[in-house]
Parts: sequence; structure tokens; C-alpha cells
Amino acid sequence: MNQRFLAAAIQLSAGSDKGENFDKAERLVREAAGRGAVLVVLPEVFFWRGARGEEVNAAEPIPGPTTARLGRLAADLRLHLVGGSILESVPGSPKVYNTCTVYDPRGEMIARYRKAHLFDVDIAGHVSIRESDTRLRGAETIVAPTDLAPIGLSVCYDLRFPELYRRLTVAGARIVCIPSAFTFATGSMHWEVLLRARAIENQVYVIAPNQVGPGPSGIADYGHSLIVDPWGTPLARASNVETAILAEIDLDYLARVRRELPCLEHRIFDA
Repeated sequence: MNQRFLAAAIQLSAGSDKGENFDKAERLVREAAGRGAVLVVLPEVFFWRGARGEEVNAAEPIPGPTTARLGRLAADLRLHLVGGSILESVPGSPKVYNTCTVYDPRGEMIARYRKAHLFDVDIAGHVSIRESDTRLRGAETIVAPTDLAPIGLSVCYDLRFPELYRRLTVAGARIVCIPSAFTFATGSMHWEVLLRARAIENQVYVIAPNQVGPGPSGIADYGHSLIVDPWGTPLARASNVETAILAEIDLDYLARVRRELPCLEHRIFDA
């Protein structure tokens, strides 16, 4: 297991053209790989964003066309790729899963996580969304067993539920990925503080790529993708453009943080 390596978070503004979205994502993944990244994380629903009523038609099976292309990209660049999330079709159901998949450098899919917490909110004057109208809820905690480090998986709104991240940490996660489409209304107040809190309380690296700019529904996403170390220090931060940000993951440093401040060993209550 490499103790030090470069990881990247890809920030995008995805629309309803799957081909165009994937082309942009691939360009930035290749850019990150060219800069030395061996772990790259895409944002939530990077492959398609459109009207709620069109989600079931835009969804794909897993494995399917988009996951096959993600696998080929990982194999071509010989890196670990966390494929943000795509909408996963369910035979016979009018609803879909919001699913994150992970690929190893051979292009093999090694993990699949279905978003557990659905974003049903109504913030007056800012944002009104009910994901449960079109999406199904996942029920599993998933840690991907990569050659780099165990990677805990989550998606966007999951960020607000600390018990999930404690479960991932107890299950061995050293890195936690949070591909997101975090809205501007909530992100401008809560995004960074929640990301840093999850890193600090679990003593893990957090990689959080976000969507940016106006979405197809008219709700703006916050951007400001972030990579945070186990002490809660932001290592790389995006602004409000499509970009790739990189930071070094140092597992020896993570071990030192956990050794010098052994709060995970001092837990009294179960996750």
C-alpha cells in the first residue's frame, strides 16, 4: 500500500447531454492523471442532470453504458476512479437509485454504493426539492477495498448524517469520498464546516467534488470542491469554475494524527 499519493476531485456543471457531460469529465480526469493523480473522484450525477420527470428515462442499468466507459477510463489511465454517481434504473420501478461506483486500475468495478439519505427539503425562498418523489433509498454502508487505502463512500446529503461516517471509519475507511451537487443556498453556509467536521471527528481524509453553477432545474450549485486532511485542514479548494483540484494523501500522517489524538479509541458509544 502506497503511504503517499495524489488524489483529485473533479468539479463540473453537468447538463442533460450525457455525451457532453462525459467528455468534460474525461478531459478533467485525464488532466488530473497527467498531474500525477492516482485516485480521482467525480461529482454526484456527473453524467446527467435534467427535469425530475425525466430521471427514469435517463437512468441506466449497472453495469451499463456509463459504467463501462468509466471502467475503460480507469484502465486506460491505470488509476482508481470514484465515478461520482449516476442514476441507476430498477426494472419495473418508476424510481431510481442514485449510485456511486468505484473502479480499480484494471477497470474492474470494485464497489457500488446507493445514496441512503434523500434530499427532501423546503427552504423558503431558496430551494424546494423532494428526491424521494423519483428516487429510492439505499441501505448499505460501503467501504471500497482499494490498493491505495480503504475508501468510504457517500453522496451529497449524506454529509449531514455523522453516524454514517463513523460507521465507515469503524469499518476501516481512511479516505471518505462525498461526490455532491450541494446547492448554493445550503453550501454557502454549511458545506465547508460539515466537510471539515467529518474529517476531524473521524480522522480521515475527505474528498468532496461538487457540481457548480446553475443546474437544469434552475437551482444553483455551490462548487468550492474540497479535499481535507485528518486534522481538518483544507488541502485544496476549487472556486466557481469547472476544474480538477489535487492534494497529497499521506497515510503516515493520518496514522500519526490517530496516534497522538486517539479519540477513536476513546469512544464510549457505538456507531
